[in-house]
Amino acid sequence: MRNPASKFFLAASLAAAALIGAGTACAQQSDMSFFVTSTPIGNGGNLGGLDGADKQCQTLAGAAGAGGKTWHAYLSTQGPGAVNARDRIGHGPWKNAKGVVIAKDVAELHGANNLTKQTALTEKGTVVNGRGDTPNTHDILTGSQPDGTAFPAGEDKTCGNWTRTVGSGIVGHSDRTGLDDSAAAKSWNSSHPSSGKGGGCTQDDLKSTGGNGLLYCFAIN
Repeated sequence: MRNPASKFFLAASLAAAALIGAGTACAQQSDMSFFVTSTPIGNGGNLGGLDGADKQCQTLAGAAGAGGKTWHAYLSTQGPGAVNARDRIGHGPWKNAKGVVIAKDVAELHGANNLTKQTALTEKGTVVNGRGDTPNTHDILTGSQPDGTAFPAGEDKTCGNWTRTVGSGIVGHSDRTGLDDSAAAKSWNSSHPSSGKGGGCTQDDLKSTGGNGLLYCFAIN
């Protein structure tokens, strides 16, 4: 029969291990500099503009223990004063919630990066549903060309610069998987325009084609 002292030692050891594990997880998340939003703003492509999208990134990062950094959404805009997503996310390197580096700098991010279904994690460290999962939410709003730059003015690619639920917005696939093996299907940031019965920018539109209005968030400092 195990004596009380050994029972106490075992319980204390287990408690210490749990605390160490929790501390490691917290440290990794405070060091996090990239994530996919776990929850959408919920109003389709109307994100409240870039400011509203950045606020969503900042809020979720804060809840995960990484609010000490300044966070921006990876989004481009069109027309006068157009913004390139690649120019608003800092210089890197960027780590996910598990401490895995997804890219060391802007050039690598838009080249041979380490973004996969297993590394494009939410701020909580969870995997984003992809093709084959129910529901599929791998369509991430970006409004960007493959090199991270804005599209020319004209045909809407940004849901009215992220202020409307009409129009269309370019999305990328967080799991790097699509309907075929084309470069677009495997693109993390520029796969296809959103579509749906409402045109492409309502919340229901985004859900109907494999999305949920999620964003890529990057720490700029």
